[in-house]
Amino acid sequence: MVDFIVEFKGKASHAAYDPWNGRSAVDGVEIFTHALNLMREHVKPSVRMHYTIVKGGDVPNVVPEYAKLWCWVRDSKRAGVEALLPRVRKMVEGAALAADVEATMTIQTGSYEMLVNMPGERLLYSNLTWLGPLKYTNEEQEFAKQIQRTSGVEPKGLDGSIEPLEESPGEPEGGSTDVADVSWIVPVIHLSVTTAPLDAPWHAWPVVATGGMSIGHKGMLYAAKALAATMVDLFENPEQRAAIREEFDRQTKGQTYQGYIPDGPPPVPKD
Repeated sequence: MVDFIVEFKGKASHAAYDPWNGRSAVDGVEIFTHALNLMREHVKPSVRMHYTIVKGGDVPNVVPEYAKLWCWVRDSKRAGVEALLPRVRKMVEGAALAADVEATMTIQTGSYEMLVNMPGERLLYSNLTWLGPLKYTNEEQEFAKQIQRTSGVEPKGLDGSIEPLEESPGEPEGGSTDVADVSWIVPVIHLSVTTAPLDAPWHAWPVVATGGMSIGHKGMLYAAKALAATMVDLFENPEQRAAIREEFDRQTKGQTYQGYIPDGPPPVPKD
């Protein structure tokens, strides 16, 4: 994922009295987002592009002189994101040219893809099977089902089962994490544990509702136990540590990590 800001600067004027003397920064935003949305037809299915208009003028009767858009572009691999960025930059330049305004594109941050370390995942998985599935009370299951009904998804309740370990992980489901950047610097072992109802909307109130009660607490403690048991294994077994390191060295051979965060102090928002 790469996170960037696009800003357009035009010239204010009265939208009724002398609009010809103005140059709308919002025109630049609209042209850019239109171009970005047209590009959706010409990218791989793994690509995701989403944005929000942070600043789009103040009042209808003044041609807006400043507009700002916050955008994320994603792909399953960093190489895919790197291929998209030059195309996005051309759209920013083209939108500014068409609207006769100035434009700047500022990269704020970004994330690499996760390096899946299979020797480490197998070790962690052995501890999941040792712990066994998560179990919930009837009250917790009914609470989860009520959330699912309210969210418009099938009321299946909570799924605390242990899913089979995928020996050859395919394309990720979506989303990004800065933990992935860490995985390019040191070996990372990762797991996901149930803390919310199955299929309920993520990044939304159902996760908050269950995260602050026994459902979320059970998942948190379960994850802590699995990680702690894995750490004990790593301390006691040098062969496991060597296998994990060997896999990490193989995956990163010939690669130089360069983070997306620009050098120097962080950019200061202009809001």
